[in-house]
Amino acid sequence: MKNIRILFITILFIVFNTIAQSKNNSVNDSDLKIEKKDKKKKIKNKLSIIDLSHWSVTTPALNEKGKATTIEPPEILNYANDERLIPYMYNDSINGGLVFYAYPSNATTANTKYSRSELREQIVPGDNTINWSFAKGGVLKATLAMDETSKDNKGKYHRTIILQIHGRLTNEQRDLIGQKDNNAPPILKIYWDNGKVRVKSKLLKNLNASDTEILHEDAWDDDKGFNFEQEVGFKKFSIEIQVSLGKMVIILNGTEYKVYENYHLKRWGIFENYFKAGNYFQSRDIGSFSKVRFYELEVYH
Repeated sequence: MKNIRILFITILFIVFNTIAQSKNNSVNDSDLKIEKKDKKKKIKNKLSIIDLSHWSVTTPALNEKGKATTIEPPEILNYANDERLIPYMYNDSINGGLVFYAYPSNATTANTKYSRSELREQIVPGDNTINWSFAKGGVLKATLAMDETSKDNKGKYHRTIILQIHGRLTNEQRDLIGQKDNNAPPILKIYWDNGKVRVKSKLLKNLNASDTEILHEDAWDDDKGFNFEQEVGFKKFSIEIQVSLGKMVIILNGTEYKVYENYHLKRWGIFENYFKAGNYFQSRDIGSFSKVRFYELEVYH
């Protein structure tokens, strides 16, 4: 009888011990699952890797002078905490990248009716007077995607300019033609246009115009434009722009090329230039908007 009691107590001890271990293991497994979920959440928070130390930005917001707001280095480096920029230029911490949001506003810049959230290259941070020529050349590499955009009343997506090479007059050129500012036309505009990448450049109206005459904006006209065959839609894509004296090469996703090499570009060598990147929105429709996400943006000279 005594042996039976001892056996019974031993069995009870083994059963209770097994149940306790099972509970502990269950708690530990649950803790591990929560910890793994927390780690996954932390991994999803991605910060932009774009170096903004040589870029200023213009937004659709009006400043205290009633003009488009522009933020230069070093202030732009604090964009994530700058209330003037947070609505228009912010990190997408889930998908990664720097998002530029634009919509029609009264904050437009010279010679345009459209507003923008767009970066402007500054070779010397905070200084727009030092730029580059085609003789010096340059390379821009960007990886980006159209994040979201509205449609017009015909159901077509609104388009936006995502990259530019903009001309600039030197102070001497400005004074020579009696212009009030240093603005010159953009020699290159790259659009996101209804899911395609479209490129436009400039042509001289008069091939025999003098070096002084071609400094005027009305000496130039838009070409017919060029559409790349690939449809990028709302997917990530890459663009590379290569510039040298009398030549521009635009490369889409490393596979499609558009080459400009002509007399017009040779004459363009008289201008200074700078790169632009972001969301120069091309609509004034009520309620329209777009968001463009840049994952990578690099410039070399």
